[in-house]
Amino acid sequence: MFILWLRHIVKRAAFRSYSLLTVLLRLVRHCQSILNGKEEDFRERPGGLALSSQPGTNLNQPDSEPAPPVSLAVPLLEAPLQSLHSQGSRPQMDTQHLQMIPGLHGGSNDAAFNADFPSNSSAPLMSNSVLELSIPQNNIQITMPSPLAAQGQTFDVTLIPIIPRQINRYRRNVRVTTEFKVFLVQKGPLDCSEELYPIAGWEPLTQPEGALIFYHPYKRVFTDADARDPKTAAKLATAVEKAYKGACNADIFLHPSVELVLEFMMQAGKETWGYYFVDHKRRVIFWFEDYKSYPLMDGVRGVERKSHIKYALETQYWTHIELFPNRRSLPEDVAMELKELVMYTQADSITSATSLTRFTSDKIASMLSLIDLLKDSTHKECEHSVWIAARFMKNFCSTKFMNFCGQPSARLDVDQSLYGESDASKSMLFRAMNVILFGSPDAQSRAFHKILVDQNIVDARWKQYIDKLNSDWNGYTIFSTVMLAVDISFLAVPSIETQTPATLLSYMSTLCVMGSLIVTLLLVGHVNKSLRGSLTDGVSFLIGMTGSLLGLESFPFMLSLPFGLLIWGIVFFAAALSVVIFRTSGIAIISIAYPTWVAIVILAMWSVLAANRIHVGSLLRRWLRIRYRNTSQFIAYLWNRIIEQVSPTATTPSHV
Repeated sequence: MFILWLRHIVKRAAFRSYSLLTVLLRLVRHCQSILNGKEEDFRERPGGLALSSQPGTNLNQPDSEPAPPVSLAVPLLEAPLQSLHSQGSRPQMDTQHLQMIPGLHGGSNDAAFNADFPSNSSAPLMSNSVLELSIPQNNIQITMPSPLAAQGQTFDVTLIPIIPRQINRYRRNVRVTTEFKVFLVQKGPLDCSEELYPIAGWEPLTQPEGALIFYHPYKRVFTDADARDPKTAAKLATAVEKAYKGACNADIFLHPSVELVLEFMMQAGKETWGYYFVDHKRRVIFWFEDYKSYPLMDGVRGVERKSHIKYALETQYWTHIELFPNRRSLPEDVAMELKELVMYTQADSITSATSLTRFTSDKIASMLSLIDLLKDSTHKECEHSVWIAARFMKNFCSTKFMNFCGQPSARLDVDQSLYGESDASKSMLFRAMNVILFGSPDAQSRAFHKILVDQNIVDARWKQYIDKLNSDWNGYTIFSTVMLAVDISFLAVPSIETQTPATLLSYMSTLCVMGSLIVTLLLVGHVNKSLRGSLTDGVSFLIGMTGSLLGLESFPFMLSLPFGLLIWGIVFFAAALSVVIFRTSGIAIISIAYPTWVAIVILAMWSVLAANRIHVGSLLRRWLRIRYRNTSQFIAYLWNRIIEQVSPTATTPSHV
């Protein structure tokens, strides 16, 4: 009886507990749907802050993850407006951040800006004198003077268009004090948040390479200028306002994800600010005025189409991402696109000897293994991964621009010239020296111009070319040393002292061999250091060579000297040996040595002529063909003349 009663009590308690939990669960779901509905209404409210560049998520599903980024744009901020609603009417809110909130400060500039740009734009204008923040929801009005406007200081800022390549980050040479002083570390854990706290809206960031950059999250502006200086911050504010006003006056629609970059510059002793806008959707940079940029062209001639210059603008886009990778997330499609490019480059370099890639096979393999690791960094705020992807993409886009990718005249082989440049520009002096040095300058010139195509040098082929030169120089050194020992030993023979021509020729051979050895050592010791460095050092060396007598052909001529002098040393030694043989030997030895010597000379000359693309057989056949044609024409002419003379005599009637 007790057991039945206890079972009944347990059943009733379980049923009531289940009913109560069901009611509570429904109440929680109802409250959650109401909260989600309010948040969705807040996101769709017009006239608010700029929304994130990321696509929205399904807010009715609390467990859904945020959508991944679709571009490399820095996400737009929503927190400031949410904090205003959450703080209510508290007057002690952060006014320093409020003055930078887009769309909340008044003034005629904002009216003009908002007339052409959406209300959620993150690129507003700011008045230089007074910033009035009106928040009707909380009935709070805050008026803050600009720091330097209160002192009556104004700045006239001049904006000039630039490209990311012109940002002078790597050549600023900011000096550090030479005085050694021990830094006092205060007690307790080190707290450097005061130095990293945003000043006047500018947030200090550290680029992966170590450079200090500043970012304004509400105006979406990057700069290398030190925004912690009040005067510099005021100039930046004026430059930002002028840049956005210029875009407004030019009727250029600015997407909320567009970024602005400012660079302090000195031109002819005058302060100027370089600027450019960044469009992440099209992956280009742009300006609010027409602009011709020589640095943008990168020395490429014949650019005539927008579809071609787009690759130059995209190269500068990736340069911008490389300079300012902070606060960005790497999209998965960018990582996949980069992997596809690297895999294609590796396959092309393996299967083609004239691949357009500027990387060696080892570097491509390293790049591919590194890109595989980028998969773990996608959809995360990892500036180092963004920097890696931007550096590689910049190189690929630059290669496409230089090779006229997508154009009718696209370069498909690395040694293909697009401008039809030939060897007709070689001077008579070079041609004469080519004959004197047994065709070595021309051979070196052909090999050099396979590396230097249309004034461009491919890094991978350049290194292979330098490695081959070093191998050749090592061989010349060995041969010159051997020939020098042979000449000295030849002169030590007692019977040579009475042979004046042989002695003279032996001296000439020794001098030529010594010249070959000295030039080779100089090339290895000095020129090789300039060529073995970076590609920029090699180009600088070649540019210096253009000022010489032979122009750019001076470089292959200089490389041909060790071989040419060594050959002349061997020729003079052979002549000295021939003098000794033919002047001191009997008729039997001369009868054997003479035909042998003639055969050696013929074979040696054959190889020299073949190396210079001169073939005796084809020349002989051509000569015989011409002689045969001339003889045939002469015989035909003679036969026609005979017929003409005979025909009138045969047809004239006889008179009786």
